[in-house]
Amino acid sequence: MESDDKKVVVFKIEDEEYAIEIIQIERITNFEKITRIPDCPDYLKGVINDQGRIVPVIDLKSRFNLPGTSITSSSNIIITKEDHGNIGIIVDSVSEVIDVDSKMVSPPPEIIAGILKKYIKGTIKYSGRIIIQLDLSAILDFEETNDVKEAISGGEYGDK
Repeated sequence: MESDDKKVVVFKIEDEEYAIEIIQIERITNFEKITRIPDCPDYLKGVINDQGRIVPVIDLKSRFNLPGTSITSSSNIIITKEDHGNIGIIVDSVSEVIDVDSKMVSPPPEIIAGILKKYIKGTIKYSGRIIIQLDLSAILDFEETNDVKEAISGGEYGDK
């Protein structure tokens, strides 16, 4: 791989394909029971115990103002590595890891499938497909991150 190449994990939400850079992912797990927390935003589904850490889990569909996720046997939780701690993201399925070079990436359009541009880092053209690369730092802004931390303050929030 060249210096501007990167690896991304491709996953599905409904019929759309999305990607997150692999360096932002700690691990991918099968869906597991989520402990609900009262008085939380709709997109925050609760917390899971991930290797002894309490990790908040968000539903990207709810975050993007789409109908909520239907959990199936192929549903996964992607545990991300963020500056403000680990966050789990519910996705319909994880499909592959691909190598992406800068020539394959275009700037984000204003809106894609109802998802605001602020959540999108770019679009990847790969094997005749368009994959939406998400900007994880925009999924939860600073204020929302603090809300999540406050909601689960009884636990050790995503300690690394």
